[in-house]
Amino acid sequence: MRTLFKSAFVVLGLALTLTMTAAQSPAVAAEKKSFKIAWSIYAGWMPWGYAADSGIMKKWADKYGISVEIVQINDYVESINQYTAGAFDGCVMTNMDALTIPAAGGVDSTALIAGDYSDGNDGVVLKDGKSLAEIKGQDVNLVELSVSHYLLARALDSAGLSERDIRVVNTADADIVSAFVSSDVTATVTWNPQLSEVRKAEGAALVFDSSRIPGEIIDLMIVNTETLKDNPSLGKALVGAWYETLALMRDGGAKGTEALTAMATAAGTDLEGYKAQLATTRMFYTPAEAVAFASSPELVKGMDLVRTFSFDHGLLGEGARTVDAVGIGFPGGTVLGDAGNVKLRFDADYMRMAQEGKL
Repeated sequence: MRTLFKSAFVVLGLALTLTMTAAQSPAVAAEKKSFKIAWSIYAGWMPWGYAADSGIMKKWADKYGISVEIVQINDYVESINQYTAGAFDGCVMTNMDALTIPAAGGVDSTALIAGDYSDGNDGVVLKDGKSLAEIKGQDVNLVELSVSHYLLARALDSAGLSERDIRVVNTADADIVSAFVSSDVTATVTWNPQLSEVRKAEGAALVFDSSRIPGEIIDLMIVNTETLKDNPSLGKALVGAWYETLALMRDGGAKGTEALTAMATAAGTDLEGYKAQLATTRMFYTPAEAVAFASSPELVKGMDLVRTFSFDHGLLGEGARTVDAVGIGFPGGTVLGDAGNVKLRFDADYMRMAQEGKL
């Protein structure tokens, strides 16, 4: 879910190419009745699979006279690439990925739903070390240029260190656990469920996690801005289905347990395992919570940190001369970066409709 770029430039190059195709597609910027949404496995995104399987999504789509197909994509980066290409009208992704793939690639995208933020799901683990300061001089295995890399940068800064004090070793997320138990790996950064496995290794100590940077690693439902503008029914149907599903998750009765169990099974764990993942995921279970977060100055501050990291690591594209190259819009009119090139928009309007019972 949180694997970012094998190569930012490769992805961006692909995005730019595909954007040209998307711009020519009649599926974009036109009123239509059928939509496709991509999602991938992650604790905070499992509700989408359940909404599709349970009929909740169809119920809301029917209400607005449209059809919405929720499609699971096993490869997270591929799901974003396909969204960027115009194959999907929406896709789940992190705030950093939304900025550095579709937005940086020129696809105007809207964060329709702020679903959650990582509240301990991502962490820095040392072997035979008890404090973050002990990471100095070590090789650190992680998925380079991912949110793990971002978390590491924030962790190092908190300890008065920088990336010059360590050496990043790019490691695929699928190999993180096996790498950490080998004798030559002493430090890693990863996310759940791999994080929980890494922490079981002998001598492992969690020395920093995303609960120390709340609200910076955000999980979103991203939709094409032009598609949403021309088809507001899509936004209403998605938001309605989302909050009905989340309300079910909080139901302490049999229906709630049934829903959570189905999500756990789909995630490859059991009910207790899924609840453990949710415990370190700050879900915005109500639209009021999500609206408050999307409208907060803390979101602007967090995105400023994310865009600065992205620019410093070349993730805004070769043509980005300054950190302001890609504009980011927020509810209320605040803009970070180039106001004439806003490509990522945080929108609280549809979530507010849910809050006010207007869907």
